[in-house]
Amino acid sequence: MSSPTRRDILRAAAVLAAAGTLGACGKSDEDEAGGVVTVDLWHGQTDTGKAAIDALIKEFNRTHPNIKVEGGGGGVTADSMLQKVTAGLAAGSFPDIAYIFGSDLASMTRSPQVADLTSALGDRLKDYWPAAKDAVTVKDKIRAAPALLDSLCLVYNKKLFAAAGLPLPKAGWTWDEFVTTAQKLANPAKGIFGTGWPGVGDEDTVWRLWPMIWDLGGDVVSEDGKTVAFDKVGEQALGTLDRLRTDKSLYVDPKPGGEQLYQVFLGGRMGMVATGPWELPDVIDAGLEYGVAPLPSYSGKPVTISGPDTWTVFDNGSARVKAATEFVTWLMEPKQDVRWDLEGGSLPLSTTTAAMPEWKKHAASTTGLQVFVDALQTARVRPTIAAYPQISEHLGEAIVAVLLGKKSPADALKECVDQSNAVLAVPN
Repeated sequence: MSSPTRRDILRAAAVLAAAGTLGACGKSDEDEAGGVVTVDLWHGQTDTGKAAIDALIKEFNRTHPNIKVEGGGGGVTADSMLQKVTAGLAAGSFPDIAYIFGSDLASMTRSPQVADLTSALGDRLKDYWPAAKDAVTVKDKIRAAPALLDSLCLVYNKKLFAAAGLPLPKAGWTWDEFVTTAQKLANPAKGIFGTGWPGVGDEDTVWRLWPMIWDLGGDVVSEDGKTVAFDKVGEQALGTLDRLRTDKSLYVDPKPGGEQLYQVFLGGRMGMVATGPWELPDVIDAGLEYGVAPLPSYSGKPVTISGPDTWTVFDNGSARVKAATEFVTWLMEPKQDVRWDLEGGSLPLSTTTAAMPEWKKHAASTTGLQVFVDALQTARVRPTIAAYPQISEHLGEAIVAVLLGKKSPADALKECVDQSNAVLAVPN
């Protein structure tokens, strides 16, 4: 499989994308009135991801002579794009399109410069996975185009399961079974862990907990948006982490990005890890005999999370909004989407792309990849609300407190709920 890992695409903080100009404004009226319309794209991709988007840009420019997309990248990687674009908006110098994480979109739409794409994309999203549609919808308006789609599943080491004499994970298994399995896989004398969890309190720490919350009947926020909706079930979810900690089967990664956690798994010293399709190339390169299974649940019914990213369009004048919208709409079409999926590391944005021969061949050649696609049928996304980053921060602190044994699940949850409700009490 030649696709890059998502960490290659989104987390390669040490390697900046090709520098782009900050000044996105100032194109001449002549360009916008009747000549070629130039669109400034800040994509933040690196390495193979950059090569993939550059190739698509070249093809678009060849087939759309009245539009010229300039994909300088913005001079930062995707995980720094929010700060770069926010600074540009404040300075009045911003791109026409930027790669914005789905969890940041609601905050970004506070700016009046973010275009409303409802009329342009509303009908086009009908055969897209619900997660892709929900991630770009803010207050019932489509405020961006889907850019990248993933899902969270469980990757496991077959060799360690065989050594422990354990049956392989399968669809419908429960968190109780997961905890018991992790304990039996762990071998402290050999430095082998049952599983792992990021332990720095960032979004990588938090988003793994939401499927557990949803499965228990909870949610991020209540229907009226005034309070959190995980106060009744959060203790049980955090309690599962606490059981893994007390069983000494859990590796807690102390560094951002989950790099050490994945290195332990890739080194053959961890039995199971919850991750996305971006990790499969590294697993294959490591030569591990692996399998992929859906996440466990409390109910036995499938539920997972997707963390879609977006192409967000900004208003630098009507001509450039129109041209930018044409480009992102073109990217979404199955013919281009499948190229981006194969070369850039996304799952298919739509059921139409997933049914294409090119994708089916690709999925069939990569062990477990189709499990991630199938999981999209039950994948949910974090709410597109401006308060989400703050709620995530408080929940991340609670998770870390439990993972490190500093607080009980009940105490950690209570503090998180009180802090998050205080955030929601402030009008947005």
